[in-house]
Amino acid sequence: MPVVYSPQYGIDIGPHVFPTEKYRLVHARLVESRLVDPADAIEPTPAAWDDLALVHTAQYLAGLRDGTLPEEAILQLELPWSRGMVDGFRMMVGGTILAARRAVETRTVAVHIGGGLHHAFPDHGEGFCPFNDVAVAIRLLQRDGLADRAAVIDLDVHHGNGTAFIFEADPRVFTFSMHQQHNYPMWKPRGSLDIGLPDGTEDAAFLDQLGRALPEVLASAPDVVVYLAGADPYEDDQLGGLRLTRDGLRRRDRMVLDAVRRVDAPLVVVLAGGYARRVDDTVAIHVATVEEALETARP
Repeated sequence: MPVVYSPQYGIDIGPHVFPTEKYRLVHARLVESRLVDPADAIEPTPAAWDDLALVHTAQYLAGLRDGTLPEEAILQLELPWSRGMVDGFRMMVGGTILAARRAVETRTVAVHIGGGLHHAFPDHGEGFCPFNDVAVAIRLLQRDGLADRAAVIDLDVHHGNGTAFIFEADPRVFTFSMHQQHNYPMWKPRGSLDIGLPDGTEDAAFLDQLGRALPEVLASAPDVVVYLAGADPYEDDQLGGLRLTRDGLRRRDRMVLDAVRRVDAPLVVVLAGGYARRVDDTVAIHVATVEEALETARP
């Protein structure tokens, strides 16, 4: 199973609730447990600015590239601008692009130990997301004739507002977000299927809703599926208000992976959010996602 990762994901953003160290820790845990051989992890190259322009406006990209974003744009992004920040996230977009290509070429599951930057819009970034890696990867696959129809299964605790907005008028891309309704972002553009869950939703209710939704998502007949396996629906997440256990999140992953496998669609898994009070909990949840993907990828 293709696994994509770069040490450059450990982006220096100073003291922050977003633990960019989690990517290194997830990779290290996978290597230590012999689930992934270091030689088998594929390192991407940074996304080209022309490829980013398939989704993002020239003015916004110029501001990111040159460090000339207005102060209000930096505040909305909630990340300090630096050349290292921009380069690190360009590398992460390149990782999702590479994982998407490998998934389609091999018609299997590809995991990116990174990605899921679903709050980025064409003309601005939000919520720690300067670029929308999922949207860029899908647009590249469409441009290059590798896929026409796509589905996005977004199970981060926060609504995938940027992704929904980008694909709102494109009937070839089915966007599904199941999230905590009364949480960031305030404005939630309409996706193909949105399920806003009440505060405190636990495993059973979450999995019941997911089981009902997946057939509708996959009935869209996607050529590729992108799954945002956010760790932040976890019961002890600092930025979430759902009550999923680690076991419930593993069962969630298994449900998605099994459903996509049944329709024989290539699948790209990206990690998305995770802000548990103990970083080790976030890491363990992400590692469990990769474990489930490896199990699904076996013949």
